[in-house]
Amino acid sequence: MEITNVTEYEAIAKEKLPKMVYDYYASGAEDQWTLKENRNAFSRILFRPRILIDVSKIDMTTTVLGFKISMPIMIAPTAMQKMAHPEGEYATARAASAAGTIMTLSSWATSSVEEVASTGPGIRFFQLYVYKDRNVVAQLVRRAERAGFKAIALTVDTPRLGRREADIKNRFTLPPFLTLKNFEGLNLGKMDKTDDSGLASYVAGQIDRSLSWKDVKWLQTITSLPILVKGVLTAEDARLAIQAGAAGIIVSNHGARQLDYVPATIMALEEVVKAAQGRVPVFLDGGVRRGTDVFKALALGASGIFIGRPVVFSLAAEGEAGVRKVLQMLRDEFELTMALSGCRSLKEITRNHIVADWDEPRVVPRL
Repeated sequence: MEITNVTEYEAIAKEKLPKMVYDYYASGAEDQWTLKENRNAFSRILFRPRILIDVSKIDMTTTVLGFKISMPIMIAPTAMQKMAHPEGEYATARAASAAGTIMTLSSWATSSVEEVASTGPGIRFFQLYVYKDRNVVAQLVRRAERAGFKAIALTVDTPRLGRREADIKNRFTLPPFLTLKNFEGLNLGKMDKTDDSGLASYVAGQIDRSLSWKDVKWLQTITSLPILVKGVLTAEDARLAIQAGAAGIIVSNHGARQLDYVPATIMALEEVVKAAQGRVPVFLDGGVRRGTDVFKALALGASGIFIGRPVVFSLAAEGEAGVRKVLQMLRDEFELTMALSGCRSLKEITRNHIVADWDEPRVVPRL
């Protein structure tokens, strides 16, 4: 049976993967209300398509932090991809490069920054948590820089890990044949005493709960790479991120894996965009499964989106070919949405192309 959309990969992944692994990728925090809402909120935004516009040529290219990419669809950091497929992050990196887009590597990857860099050319960002031992952070950042990574995506919504009940029930641990590769060969101090399966839980326990805006400033003293602050959901924090020197903001609720009952990211997006006032680009992750979702995010002011779960599910189903197909399907759907909405380039996508259920009754714009 031919796979015709991104969502179909999840069912295949569920069949193929051990329950513990599928649940780790698929589940959200506590009641999983936000997990469902991340998807459902997109369905409360409708299109106002413009017709009789020459859409014979459509340009989806864009620039992110100065890097030209083929489309505003990028890969979010997802941990431990070798649980999904033996090639893990290698396959994802090759698929992203082939699609002409950006991959963000999780610092909790099962392949190292050097290994991912060795797959060939590509624009790659490195996702970072800040640990109690700042020396570990500095070592990770230096390695990412040396491996040619172009930006740091600093995750700021995780002073502690969210409560994911499926993982508690399944007693989730990293399978014994895998390891968090970015922590191998680091001077880990006390971390060295743990075995590989213990390493994952130990590393999680080393996340610094005292992380604050001053640490965003500190990070800029140890790296010249641009820093994207990932996990912003409010106007207040958008303004503080810009004050702290962020090069960009990722509106994210961590795939609904941290605090339940936060809004869907697509609902939080416009507030953050308005607060940013065009000073830095704003991106979104969470719940994107269709090209129509990409268009809606851009209409609300996002400069681009990141996909997470669709990558690990397609990776589990078909390896590198699966990830390539997901990127291609989203690209094709997005291009079609642009054409049917009367937009020939990303700059032609405007707020007037959508109507959201939270909008005031519309005054028809004059031509």
